[in-house]
Amino acid sequence: MLRYERKYLVPYEILDPLRSRIKPFVRPDIYANGNGNGNGSFLPQYTVRSIYFDTHNMECHQEKTEGVELRKKFRIRTYNDYSEEAVAVFEIKKKIENRIQKHRSFADWEDVPKLMETADIQRYIQADESGRSIEDASRFFFHVLKRNLNPTVLVVYEREAYHGVFDSGVRITFDKNIRSLISPKLADMFKKRDLKQLFRNHFIVEFKYFTPEMPTWAKSLVEEFKLRHQALSKYTIGYDVHTQNSLTY
Repeated sequence: MLRYERKYLVPYEILDPLRSRIKPFVRPDIYANGNGNGNGSFLPQYTVRSIYFDTHNMECHQEKTEGVELRKKFRIRTYNDYSEEAVAVFEIKKKIENRIQKHRSFADWEDVPKLMETADIQRYIQADESGRSIEDASRFFFHVLKRNLNPTVLVVYEREAYHGVFDSGVRITFDKNIRSLISPKLADMFKKRDLKQLFRNHFIVEFKYFTPEMPTWAKSLVEEFKLRHQALSKYTIGYDVHTQNSLTY
């Protein structure tokens, strides 16, 4: 299903006021383990880790930079720190004008090296009754093999996530402490050192929803806090922060 996403680069100084204002309209993400925010209170938060793939000529990066309306990103994503039970998500994120579609499949993290080496999706991908997971994995590896995609950037951040109270299809996330590593290996997925910060004083807020119009309460928050919609790509910024040797904001 296609959904809409709107992203905003927000200064940390308004994190607490913004968090307080959204409280009547959201509930914590049920998949977030949570941790403290420094004053003993619970946050619905987890760590997101993604290795992005691109061609030798950086075609995915170039398409984003040039504003191509129909484009794709390819990534392997997992969450939190390493464990033997860690699951990897193979994902194609497709941008169609101002809407997003995702193709996702899943495998045990321990099987990822063999899966990338052999592309044996029947053996390693976790199948579902609909067959969609195998189909989406086939899409992913078709592009990997045809376009010779290779790991380009590791992006890691802490995500504070909420769902709408009035519409569970609405989601708002605060992505904080965003950092990256260029030219990673698969073994770097859970790396904690030598990553470079993308932003000095800002984090990214995302509103995600399925209707053409942003929810009224979300729109009022954007106006109240004077948030400015921007085309923010963690992948391209995560790459550029190394090649341009500078932080943004």
